[in-house]
Amino acid sequence: MSAQRPSGPFDPAGMAARHSSIIILFAIIIGFGIAEPAFLSFDTMGNTVKQASFIGIAAVGMVFVLLTAGIDLSVGSIMYLGPLMAGIAMRDMEVSVTGALVVSILAGALMGVINAFFIVVLRIIPFITTLATLFLFRGFGSYVTSSRQLDFPAEVRAFGLSNVLGIPMPVIVFAIVVLAAYIILAHTPMGRQIYAFGNDAEGARKAGLPTRRLQAFVYIASGICASLAGFVLISQIGRLDTGFGEGREFSVIAAAVLGGASLFGGVGTAFSALIGAITIQVVQAGLVYTGINLYLQPLLLGLVIFIAVLLDGLRQARLEDSKRRIIRPLLPEPVRGDPPPASTTNKESHP
Repeated sequence: MSAQRPSGPFDPAGMAARHSSIIILFAIIIGFGIAEPAFLSFDTMGNTVKQASFIGIAAVGMVFVLLTAGIDLSVGSIMYLGPLMAGIAMRDMEVSVTGALVVSILAGALMGVINAFFIVVLRIIPFITTLATLFLFRGFGSYVTSSRQLDFPAEVRAFGLSNVLGIPMPVIVFAIVVLAAYIILAHTPMGRQIYAFGNDAEGARKAGLPTRRLQAFVYIASGICASLAGFVLISQIGRLDTGFGEGREFSVIAAAVLGGASLFGGVGTAFSALIGAITIQVVQAGLVYTGINLYLQPLLLGLVIFIAVLLDGLRQARLEDSKRRIIRPLLPEPVRGDPPPASTTNKESHP
């Protein structure tokens, strides 16, 4: 018997498009490593992952939102207001660090509920809703503090600077969030439903999936992750002012897209946030190590993000093209009296 032939031709372009985020990350690391060998040291890589942790935690929530073809522009303000509520609870109610962490998570969940209410119940598009709550949440925090900075107790910094078995606490929290998101997306019915909704929202509705509940869940998850990310960063610096978290929404969205999540919905995993956040931090650290002009650094980081978005567009175009190839045109129904097609006519039998 002859050996079985592969089901399809090898497609290097398709493989590169599917794994473009990992390829970009390793190419950047190798490039900076060649330019500055000290960049590849264990301490540098460890610090890079630690610094990427808070953006990565928020990016996990953003991946949930992007999977439904939504967007959450309010994450920077949630990163500010959630820890602010925790700090006020520590100051006025004397709660512990654990209690403050719970307060921050609950505050993030509440802000996610507010976003979900406007998007799911009032049916306001996510871009407009979260743009409005971006200003609403930050404005409320500025009103509560009268734009004064808030200093956190030393116990908070002790939490942020602690480690377990040599692993920094921010990295541990990041790993727990990524693992939890992976379990939800890859091993639960809700995760499969989120992908189905992101790939075909109308089809998911017709199939009877709880689309409103799915949409509400992803914005609540985004709020929780953003608030937790803010608390993790506060635990390292110990101080919060009105500019805290401002503009971070762009880094969070960029990290999710750099890691492979699609702006068109239905594409991305929990590890997209991990890869994307590390990529952004590697670029920033590498530019410092190689002594690139300070004013060129935002330009180069923007170029990397542009390449990631471009690859996302190419990946989406390939996906749409493959769908068109799968669909077969319907044959026209025969008109009464017309002869049957040649392939179905009976051939005369000869003796």
